Amino acid sequence: MCWLLFSCTGTYDKSHQNALKPWIGIKRFRLSGWTQRELESVETRHQEFPTMMCGNQEGQVGNNDESGGGGCGRNCLSKCCLLQGGAKLPLYSFSKSAKDSGRSSEERVPHSLFLDRLLKVWEECRLIGLFHHDITACETKILPGEHGFIVVLVEGRDLKKRPTEFGLDKVLQHFDGRKFNFTKIGQEEVVFRFEESETNEAQYLEHAPVMASACPNVIAINVSPIAYGHVLLIPRMLDCMPQRIDRESFLLAMHMAREAQNPYFRVGYNSLGAFATINHLHFQAYYLTEPFPVEKAPTQRIATLGSGVKISQLLHYPVRGLVFEGGSSLEDLSDVISSACIFLQDNNFPYNALISDSGKQIFLLPQWYAEKRAQGKVSQEILEKQVNPAVWELGGHFALKRRQDYEEASEGSICSFLEMVSLSEERFAAMKGYILGALAGGGVKDIMEGAQRDGKFVSNDPSCKN
Repeated sequence: MCWLLFSCTGTYDKSHQNALKPWIGIKRFRLSGWTQRELESVETRHQEFPTMMCGNQEGQVGNNDESGGGGCGRNCLSKCCLLQGGAKLPLYSFSKSAKDSGRSSEERVPHSLFLDRLLKVWEECRLIGLFHHDITACETKILPGEHGFIVVLVEGRDLKKRPTEFGLDKVLQHFDGRKFNFTKIGQEEVVFRFEESETNEAQYLEHAPVMASACPNVIAINVSPIAYGHVLLIPRMLDCMPQRIDRESFLLAMHMAREAQNPYFRVGYNSLGAFATINHLHFQAYYLTEPFPVEKAPTQRIATLGSGVKISQLLHYPVRGLVFEGGSSLEDLSDVISSACIFLQDNNFPYNALISDSGKQIFLLPQWYAEKRAQGKVSQEILEKQVNPAVWELGGHFALKRRQDYEEASEGSICSFLEMVSLSEERFAAMKGYILGALAGGGVKDIMEGAQRDGKFVSNDPSCKN
């Protein structure tokens, strides 16, 4: 029997039947379903991908497409190694027409081939030291209070994180191949490719060739994780798209959430200006066995669209936001929320989106923290905490870098911080009306009283800066 140390931020039971809850402090759990031989040979898969940095990561800017047929020799994810180098990567194929049982994720925690493979590969990466820190050794606690905010202590996390290489004043910016992007990471960081199945059945292949005409969707580890199983979804990676939502990519993220079949696996998106740190289109996801505070917040219905998608607003939560659910299909729901995201980004409004409940519920959370910081409206005390409020923080899960901040964290202090990040009541009311107006083109079946829809949205309108 083999035992490994785990902390509360992501205990992994391969069967998912126990729906393991976080524990304060470090506990011992057995990796159920893993044999001694599997654990002893955990490096086998990664020996094929030596841990080497691509030339571009070392500061050498070049055109990888002109490399020879064998690639640049550094096992990166640029075309030189991925297409011309004859790379073979694991492949998970999902069924686009997968049917749902109709039961809430709270009623079931079923077996998932997708989540099994993702967490097993992620654990292999952890054991061979691919991460900047060991998240399983980090302290975590749930703060007492109404919301139950979750905080984890990751001391020194920002010291190893890649610096942000763009301004925070524009939500839409052009992709710049000279700056860090995901084609420059090593193949050893790949969990697997994530593609639609040609047979309409989910399957997993350990070694699948990357065809020369391919533009793969890649799931890679986040080397600076804040929770167990922290990964990145990079749609059509070789297209080198900037951090900008499009309908196809958001639907792919929805399929990822549904494929996990587990309420503890969430997918998140940060726009530029809302603390995305890399301008290369990507989503984040991880496995945390505790309800997010935002998921427990009450809501009030404000509209039902012709497609059956229901739109509500959060109540009694420090961040003002919208909640989308329902619709006759995953595509219906995805189309509505992506339309709302596109409207916000086209009007230079920073936002975060959280895909919850296996893709059945999506939270849209606009914010203006970067704007306030640029205007000098954020105190030095808050700045010293180095908390950049992205999707996980707005959802109620905080990674703190200093022990003092971790020990002094309270529901009151976090609520005060999130209230500053959130739009004002007046600005949110205006934004809510503009979004409903933008969605009306698809048919609004019912608008609840108080949901105003007049006016034209301009993000720098002085009337929206109350």
